[in-house]
Amino acid sequence: MAKFELKLPRMGESVAEATITNWLKQVGDKIEADEAVLEVATDKVDSEVPSEVSGVLVEQLFGKDELVQVGQTIAIIETEGGQQVEVKQEEVSTPAEVQVKPEVIAEVEKTVTIAKESVQAPTDYSDSEKFLSPLVKNIAKEEGISIEELETVSGTGKDGRVTKNDILSYVENRKTNVASPKVVAPAPVKQQSAPVSISGGDEIIEMDRMRKLISGYMMTSLQTSAHVQSFIEVDVTNLVKWRDKNKVIFEKREGEKLTFTPIFMEAVAKALKDFPGMNISVEGDYIIKKKNINLGMAAALPNGNLIVPVIKNADQLNLVGMAKAVNDLANRAKTGKLKPDDTQGGTYTVTNVGTFGSVFGTPIINQPQVGILALGAIRKMPAVIETPEGDFIGIRQKMFLSHSYDHRVIDGALGGHFVKRVAEYLEAFDVDRDF
Repeated sequence: MAKFELKLPRMGESVAEATITNWLKQVGDKIEADEAVLEVATDKVDSEVPSEVSGVLVEQLFGKDELVQVGQTIAIIETEGGQQVEVKQEEVSTPAEVQVKPEVIAEVEKTVTIAKESVQAPTDYSDSEKFLSPLVKNIAKEEGISIEELETVSGTGKDGRVTKNDILSYVENRKTNVASPKVVAPAPVKQQSAPVSISGGDEIIEMDRMRKLISGYMMTSLQTSAHVQSFIEVDVTNLVKWRDKNKVIFEKREGEKLTFTPIFMEAVAKALKDFPGMNISVEGDYIIKKKNINLGMAAALPNGNLIVPVIKNADQLNLVGMAKAVNDLANRAKTGKLKPDDTQGGTYTVTNVGTFGSVFGTPIINQPQVGILALGAIRKMPAVIETPEGDFIGIRQKMFLSHSYDHRVIDGALGGHFVKRVAEYLEAFDVDRDF
């Protein structure tokens, strides 16, 4: 019998870690090659980790909700035949014995005593609002760091997470300054929610992981960006007529359904080329002008939550390419098959609130972007039509575009001109154009 190390595979260009959300196989279960062993989650996407070999699961090296780095061994699978593959344990070098002066030992013991008296180690850190990996928790526990003190540690990881290096650096500085402690700002006071009255017939449902993430992202965006909205009404009669005339031909020729979304995305990409000041992000006091136009599109997940996959280099796609990209991302979102890279690198986002019948909306900006466009429902409306013979009332297909933008860096002139340019492209749609 041989043992195979199942490692966390590479999950995307910018993804370095994932959280184990569910073990699909337990110790003793038989596993076939390419069969999923566990489910993991990054900040955006849930994924399955399949086995490369057939065998029996003999060991799980991580538990549910634990954080795993890409390339780490997460399980051991026993296979028949082949060579033994052992789990590589981290080598710890033992330093050579050195002579330490008695006065140094006394000083160290005094420092330890002061630290123990000033800090009481907690048993766990479940009340912390920060995301803390098991490794960080263990180090904090061993060093006697209270939950209040841990809340003050600045994190350099993604989304401000406290990394191993952060906690070790803090511990080192803490030991150095323990004799003359500095005044530390108190941890932020947790916001108390209004009391909720619960009757016997009410059902209490815990948010799932994705809903918790979305909640955090939305609140962070509102606290970060100064949201302002501009609205404009658009006459899309020609666009609707063209799609109605060509959607069957398009599907037969290209094998893809032609929805309104790729047409809207094409207009947005053109407008971003005209106004590159909208295709930026904010990092502290710096504005980063993006070279590529990568359009995010809100799509539904199997559980009903929304996710924003990204169409890379959208301005370089023709309508056929845009339709294929839109349909591919939407279909993979619905079936839960998006990859972490599919949600990375967006520079501007579009959401179709008209799908749910909304006339317009005020969407929240997808950080660190500075703008998001909401597409309202297309409706038949009476409108004044100007002709050389005079004005008359006619039935037109109309919709609203709602543009939310970050007033820290986008003024009303740019925000308004941009959404107006999108409207102009849609209203000037050529009814005789090819795909």
